[in-house]
Amino acid sequence: MSVPSLRSALCLAGALTLVGAPAALSAEAAEEAPPLDTVIVIGDRRELPNIPGAGATIEAEDLRRLRPLTVNEALRQAPGVFAREEEGMGMRPNIGIRGLNPTRSTKVLLLEDGLPLSFAPYGDNASYYHPPIRRFERIEVLKGASQIRFGPQTIGGVINYVTPEARTEPSGRLTFAAGDNGYMETDASVGGEVLGFATLAHVNTTRSDSARDNQRLRFEDIFFKAERDLSDAHRLSLRLSTFSEDSQVTYSGLTEAEFAANPRANPFANDSFTSDRVGASATHGWRVSESLQLKTSIHYAWFDRDWWRQSSSSSQRPNDASDPACGGMANLDTTCGNEGRLREYITWGAESRLTWKGPALGADVSAEAGLRWANERQARLQVNGDTPRARRAGVGRNAGLIEDNLRYAKAIAGFATARLAWGPLSVSPGVRIESIEYDRLNRLTGVRGSASLNEVIPGLGAAYEVNDRWTLFGGVHRGFAPPRVEDIINNSNGGAVDLDAEISTAWEAGLRGQPVYGVRLDVAAFRMDFENQIVPASVAGGLGATLTSAGETRHSGIEASLQASARELGLLNGDDLFVRAALTVVSDAKFVGRRFSNVSGFTNVVVTGNRLPYAPRTLFSGAVGYARGDWFEGQIEVVHTGGMFTDDLNTLAPTANGQRGRIRPATIWNATLNLTAPDGRLGGYLAVKNLFDELTIVDRSRGILPGPQRTFQAGLSYAF
Repeated sequence: MSVPSLRSALCLAGALTLVGAPAALSAEAAEEAPPLDTVIVIGDRRELPNIPGAGATIEAEDLRRLRPLTVNEALRQAPGVFAREEEGMGMRPNIGIRGLNPTRSTKVLLLEDGLPLSFAPYGDNASYYHPPIRRFERIEVLKGASQIRFGPQTIGGVINYVTPEARTEPSGRLTFAAGDNGYMETDASVGGEVLGFATLAHVNTTRSDSARDNQRLRFEDIFFKAERDLSDAHRLSLRLSTFSEDSQVTYSGLTEAEFAANPRANPFANDSFTSDRVGASATHGWRVSESLQLKTSIHYAWFDRDWWRQSSSSSQRPNDASDPACGGMANLDTTCGNEGRLREYITWGAESRLTWKGPALGADVSAEAGLRWANERQARLQVNGDTPRARRAGVGRNAGLIEDNLRYAKAIAGFATARLAWGPLSVSPGVRIESIEYDRLNRLTGVRGSASLNEVIPGLGAAYEVNDRWTLFGGVHRGFAPPRVEDIINNSNGGAVDLDAEISTAWEAGLRGQPVYGVRLDVAAFRMDFENQIVPASVAGGLGATLTSAGETRHSGIEASLQASARELGLLNGDDLFVRAALTVVSDAKFVGRRFSNVSGFTNVVVTGNRLPYAPRTLFSGAVGYARGDWFEGQIEVVHTGGMFTDDLNTLAPTANGQRGRIRPATIWNATLNLTAPDGRLGGYLAVKNLFDELTIVDRSRGILPGPQRTFQAGLSYAF
């Protein structure tokens, strides 16, 4: 362990010691203590008033009413979140928060039950995998200073997917769903007591022909959890999951000419994406005393991905065109070769969290401190084949082994936070420490390099209960996102690369509450000042897949959400008329410190003041629905995405390769109908997504990608 790493660990050990001073709580308070085997991010919607910052929860009721096909559809219910489509089934989510670029969800931290879901959050925080949305019961979105409890990403926010509780009584649910565009899904869950453990098993198989031609998607997901009280003071929770995908999906978008001829075309019918993931975790909870809890988790994930493709962007038609045996698109299916981008990630780590409640400094205190050790290994190959469907290195002009890299990231991190409440006022200070060591080995040349990074991430939040209906909140924190291994260590000579971590200072202030019972309102203003924001070169205007520094940038705006129920308002008895809405206005998302563009041929063009790519000014999601007793529920939803630029030049007119040009605003309507039998066991639903079959463009970074077409879904479920 390096000296900075050791210093970080010692700081956390001291924090743990200070926070761990025992104090007695009443039996009633002990009953309200959080569950022993769960890492709490927010809790359900009722816990939001206790969060000293912006946050949102998407409850089981919200998911049932919407019947989302993808995680993107679900997340659009949360203000501040921009979830962009890619292949039409949410398998590679692109999630941005408050105007941050959504590409590969690199600006957010994805968790499942409070534990890491991303396969390399320190060394390569990019999403090429996502479980099916039906695996989860709830979703939590945490922003502001509170997110420093997690990390290492504290730039945009935390998205935590919550799985259902394990069951002691035998029960289950079986769902069959089908629709057009080749959509078929089988989803099953079952639970009950086994060998003294409460258990839950969930299985999902889904297939679809997706949003484009020649893009068949197939995946299977299995999840299992088991929980058991070892004694009154100890509880153990185990989780195991497997995922596999075998899809015919390309990486490249379309040129302008291709899109005009057929907006859903995909000329690369020989491309293939396969992946496998195995994840496991164990959490032990120990109630040391009525006021003190210790939760320790260990987690492991193995992710293997092979993406064989004949093009990586619309500028390559195909990428093997320089080989005389290929020559161009005419021989795409016969003599043109391909590229295999083969990746293996292994991530493992351990984390302990100590929580304490009691009186101190004249206040009621809830404190938490934690220590984490994380280790990531990446094995990256590029293997070029001789034929369109090759799956091994060839011997032709462009073929062979092109890349063979090993990349490592090791981290020790810790945090300490507290909530001190004096009557209606609560103050929540905290600090996080990240100490990261990087290594990279080029196995083709033998060049090895290493680097290290240490960061202190402070935060401060506050809340004031104006009365029993309204709470004011605000906060400030340091935003931090570590660079990827390849961005901090040069592949050619092993030296350092001049691409620093992302650093920002984020502010927010807001108001949440209930003007009347049955109406919930949440409004927040935010501002993020970046010292150094990193964006993909392809969305800064370049054509490469590398990253580039946008320098100083600024994001500011407002976000708001509203939920209302006529039943809770007392206007209806038994039936319900309900409304929800989420609005985001990002008034600023602009360059303030980088003077010139990175676009080849335009390096002397001033971009200061230009809007950042893929930062729509306005996002809106709203729905109105009606429930008739317990048997009928219908909902109409509208989703609006404002226009956005796709490069740092803020190019308006589309370029021939389709990679630049403003994306126009889009408004999509969805409708859902749910029916439930009187005994509650049998249920069915009908959903129509993109009701009016609007043709939209969702991305230009690798060429034009179309949004999903109109899709009908019908499902039947039986609970037992």
